[in-house]
Amino acid sequence: MSSPPRAPDRQAAVATALAGLLCLATAMGIGRFAFTPLLPMMLADGVVDLRGASTLATANYVGYWLGALACALQPWLWRRLGRSQPLLQTRAIRIGLVATLLLTAGMALPWPAAWPWWRFMAGLASALVFVYTSGWCLARLTSLGSPALAGVIYVGPGLGISVSGLAASAMVAHGWLAWQGWLAMAALAVLLMALVWPRLHGSVGVTGGVAQADAPTRRGALAAFALAYGLAGYGYIVTATFLPVIARQALPGSVWLDLFWPLFGLGVSVGALLTLRLPMHWDRRHLLAGCYAMQALGVALSVVLPTLAGFALGSLLLGLPFTAITLFALQEARRLRPHGAAAFIGLLTASYGLGQIAGPLLVAAVLARSATPHEGFTVSLMSAAGALLAGLAIYLVLARRRPA
Repeated sequence: MSSPPRAPDRQAAVATALAGLLCLATAMGIGRFAFTPLLPMMLADGVVDLRGASTLATANYVGYWLGALACALQPWLWRRLGRSQPLLQTRAIRIGLVATLLLTAGMALPWPAAWPWWRFMAGLASALVFVYTSGWCLARLTSLGSPALAGVIYVGPGLGISVSGLAASAMVAHGWLAWQGWLAMAALAVLLMALVWPRLHGSVGVTGGVAQADAPTRRGALAAFALAYGLAGYGYIVTATFLPVIARQALPGSVWLDLFWPLFGLGVSVGALLTLRLPMHWDRRHLLAGCYAMQALGVALSVVLPTLAGFALGSLLLGLPFTAITLFALQEARRLRPHGAAAFIGLLTASYGLGQIAGPLLVAAVLARSATPHEGFTVSLMSAAGALLAGLAIYLVLARRRPA
């Protein structure tokens, strides 16, 4: 039986959405993606090379994958221990945010042997914050009668990416070193955490929201959905990790090089806000297919049009659907598994993490076998666009066979 819907509490819903925004801005925009605009500074300082950069990126994505997998298995673990699952989402979010701050600051230390471990643990922390923030906020917004505000939460990564990217541009202009950049990112994390900390209180159940009956979905369809979502992780990660490096090789000396990454972040934020205007009854798989097509075009533009206009448009097309993909996938997960949403969200995030792990590994392998870096990045980018098109096809097949 479904419980009667609550009257919307707009003020509490907006506060919840903004809390989620700040959490994801810290954990994703800084904890995960500050590495991208700081990478050219690290390369210029000579503290890392492209192969080492791929190792650091892979370490972060492996940590993200393991963290998401742990979140997916947590309900099973507590059942095996014969205990009820504790309702500690906000405590887990706080732990992840503190870890993000400390590990970001740790990258400023002159201990290159420890950097892969810092990035690995930062991935764990960001997965913890992402999964629990998503589950907590989506459930609270549903229970407060304002599920459409979920798009506000996913403005967070884009906001963090834009701010950190612009900050890195200013650092480059003033001749800062990479270690100073990492400390600046840690200071930015402190500011964001100070804003969100008072809001992180209370909790909801594992699924939260209004009780519903599970959708009669076959395991094969769930596995196909998870596979398609994982392909998005692979499809975007090559560009998202190496965009500043690729742009520098294609447009040496351009004054606009450091603005492509903030432009990507701006697209992420705008795309998340645009989801607020979409009707809730639209099939999320159709929306996901459209998002994948947009990202595939953005990735391909980096290859077929390596100009200022091409990189700018490609950055926007890659960013606009970035968190919209996450939102639509998690909304579909709650539709398919309303009584097991947290575990299924963890599984989807783990699948996405596997795709992200594969991306830098492929780039490192292809670069080692290519005559020039340009050739290696071209092969990697085209394979990423192909992965997105494959995911698009899976969503369309699922939507046709099992209409919502």
